[in-house]
Amino acid sequence: MLAAPRADPSVRDYGTGLLRRVLKTELGHAIYQQRKQTVEPVFGHTKHNRRIDRFQRRGRAAALSEWRLIAATHNLAKLHSHQTAAAAN
Repeated sequence: MLAAPRADPSVRDYGTGLLRRVLKTELGHAIYQQRKQTVEPVFGHTKHNRRIDRFQRRGRAAALSEWRLIAATHNLAKLHSHQTAAAAN
């Protein structure tokens, strides 16, 4: 198994430079491809289906609490749909 390159903490290479180096490795590319299946659908569902595309409150703490509420309601909706599907079977 190949190891993805680690970031050197002494170098301030945030963003594209580090990402490009990681994506050049086979493991880094494979891990990034899984992002489509794990992370992106949640944001797509939140933005498109639930029409939540911006925070309503100002400030970092307020935005964090609002995001937690959005995530909690997303998870509750998933639990509800799974339980109703299981009850129907």
